[in-house]
Amino acid sequence: MSFGHVHNLRSERCVVCSRRYSCAVTSADFPRYPLGSAAGEPDPSVPRAGLFIALEGGDGAGKSTQIKRLARGLAQGGLEVLTTREPGGSDLGERLRNLVLDPQFAPVDPRTEALLFAASRSSHVETVIRPALERGAVVITDRFLDSSVAYQGAGRGLGTSVIRDLNAWAVHGVMPDLTVLLDVSAATGRQRRSTRAEDRMEQESQDFHHDVRQAFLALAQDSPQRYLVLAADQPIPVLAQQISERVTQLLAERNLGDQAAAGRSTP
Repeated sequence: MSFGHVHNLRSERCVVCSRRYSCAVTSADFPRYPLGSAAGEPDPSVPRAGLFIALEGGDGAGKSTQIKRLARGLAQGGLEVLTTREPGGSDLGERLRNLVLDPQFAPVDPRTEALLFAASRSSHVETVIRPALERGAVVITDRFLDSSVAYQGAGRGLGTSVIRDLNAWAVHGVMPDLTVLLDVSAATGRQRRSTRAEDRMEQESQDFHHDVRQAFLALAQDSPQRYLVLAADQPIPVLAQQISERVTQLLAERNLGDQAAAGRSTP
């Protein structure tokens, strides 16, 4: 087992230049790359032997805790498990993470920020995620493409369509088989983060984090087959069991490992 590593919802602005409908450029001017047979679903043309799981949600949702529990349960079933994160995950990605999240670089131009996240993601997919999936591993990532749609598309007001297209190009068809959304309010997320030092994104306003949350919920509504939405204020073991049950189902469909082990509750 290896451990490592959406126009603004409340404004009316051009998705490229941010001017209020004074620009003719839209996301239609960008090339479209496959995101699957349905919006946001895994691309069936991308071969994979493993299983790709992403945990999403606002800051303070408890993603890292659930990733650790899920990974332990899967490893007990004899599966190769790779846990990773975004931004980061690859050597280049981790260096970009340090740049893009460091408060000393605030403020960062939103488009620059979006491009840095996409660059990190592209490296992550090509050097870490895709190879692991091809050899049959279960890959669990703390954040993926939908975080950029929510944070840069909605939170920064760059537009969900343009950010989605940019990142579809970056990942070239690699999308999670399952995205678990741990839904947490902006206020609760901030309270949970109060005991730790915050990075540049975590320091954003409550309105920003509210927009991010609404974007995640909209993404889940658009891709119900891929998403499992859970209230993050439930007890940790209850959340872990709900996640494990869905993963067990996916493992059985893929005939991967000891499916029963995925449902075990781990401390």
